[in-house]
Amino acid sequence: MANWITISRIPLLTLIVWLLYRPSYGARDLAAWLIIVLIALDSLDGIVARKRGESSLLGSVLDIAADRTVEFVMWVVFSDLRAIPVVIPLIVLARGVFVDAIRAVAPSKGLKPFELLQTKVGRFLVGSPLLRTPFALAKAFAFFFLALMLAQQANGTLSQTTYALAQGGAWFAFALCLIRGLPVLIEAPRALRED
Repeated sequence: MANWITISRIPLLTLIVWLLYRPSYGARDLAAWLIIVLIALDSLDGIVARKRGESSLLGSVLDIAADRTVEFVMWVVFSDLRAIPVVIPLIVLARGVFVDAIRAVAPSKGLKPFELLQTKVGRFLVGSPLLRTPFALAKAFAFFFLALMLAQQANGTLSQTTYALAQGGAWFAFALCLIRGLPVLIEAPRALRED
């Protein structure tokens, strides 16, 4: 059940992207609200997996793949629609590729990807619900307000508040993305040397 929830995020993401590229207020406003559902499904799959005892290596890999797909696609789409500067998706993509390449070592050692980290600080920054949840909320906030900003631009009612929330949210989520990637990049040489 949990894996189906994870996989269901991809068709929903496709619908959101399609709506964002429609130049109408209604389509983009609907996309904004569907983004909240999309991000909520990321939490729901984990809750269902733990409650039903469905946590697995496959589930954790699917979750990371779906997370990356959503994150990469949303950042690129918002950049393409000129809602954010291109530097954000470029750095997020580069960070994601390096971090995920390093995490790919974990399954070969029989570990879930988050279990590759050895230090308490690294595990806290990357795997702790105390940071994973705020990061998910920061992305939901940023993506929601970026979509709302585009909706308001479509009908000429963009407020300074919406613009500020969209841009501030985007840069805050971007900063958290970098902070959460650093432990993997720092601890990687040690983990790879053990091979």
